[in-house]
Amino acid sequence: MIDMAKIQQLAGLDGGHVYHVPVLLREVVETLRPAVGMRFIDCTLGGGGHSEALLEAGAEVIGVDQDPEAIAFASARLSRFGARFSSLRSSFGDAPSKLMSMGVCEFDGVLMDLGVSSHQLDTPSRGFSFQSEGPLDMRMNPDGFVTAADLVNTASVDQLERIFKQYGEEPQARRISSRLVKDRAVKPFLTTLELARSVESVVPRRGKAHPATRVFQGLRIAVNRELEVLEVGLEGFRTLLKLGGRMAVITFHSLEDRLVKHFFQQRSAALMDRPEWSEPRSNPDYFFRKVTGKPLTATELEQRANPRSRSAKLRVVERVIPVSASHSHSV
Repeated sequence: MIDMAKIQQLAGLDGGHVYHVPVLLREVVETLRPAVGMRFIDCTLGGGGHSEALLEAGAEVIGVDQDPEAIAFASARLSRFGARFSSLRSSFGDAPSKLMSMGVCEFDGVLMDLGVSSHQLDTPSRGFSFQSEGPLDMRMNPDGFVTAADLVNTASVDQLERIFKQYGEEPQARRISSRLVKDRAVKPFLTTLELARSVESVVPRRGKAHPATRVFQGLRIAVNRELEVLEVGLEGFRTLLKLGGRMAVITFHSLEDRLVKHFFQQRSAALMDRPEWSEPRSNPDYFFRKVTGKPLTATELEQRANPRSRSAKLRVVERVIPVSASHSHSV
């Protein structure tokens, strides 16, 4: 039986302070349906909030994160669950193959909570936010080779424009890119506020959103190769699901949501059709049924308690094709 009062507490909706407020926690628990004896992957461990709720229901959880700070914090937080919780330091893209090499190949559920954790955003030294001064870093994995400063100070105008337009959906991408290249010739960008001020000199502030918001999003996605890693992870994790197992993905911006929506749509249709065909044909990628039609979003209560939940969307699918029928399409 799921204790919703406990879920409220774990979600930070009771006024308590947590390392990272887990978004759409009630909806995640209700759609993944954790229970004793079930095993889940929490692909963005963060502060361990989602994992804690799954563990509270009696399930086993492997928490995956590429940030050693998150692994350390969540492991300490969840130590009371003993052997039912374990962690793996990895990215989305590498985790499926690592788990299979460990002989861990079947799960009742997979949760992918995309984006940056509250802790990462609120820690100036990680360089994700322009709210305070910090190094221009943005690496989710602190051992990664490329930082945001590397991109801003070395990429061409065309390359920066592509990053800001494709990943940040910034309409002023060309103007901003040109200004950054001029400004860095005088002094390389080293901090978050230096970059934010340069962007603001080209695109003045209008309304609540800071002019650098889309630029920072674009850089973060490029530094961490988020969309490429997400696509690889979705394909890899789907093959680890048991028949009847569910995959839940929480997105925070339109780029990743479109990618997830398309991935689920392609694999949730038993038949496919094209104008040049005389009749529909079987879909070789058919794998799922949709649990959620439209994505689930945060309630007004959650949005007031955690403004970062406003853009969150949860999509859930369930595996309906057994291994024998999908083996030829597995990775």
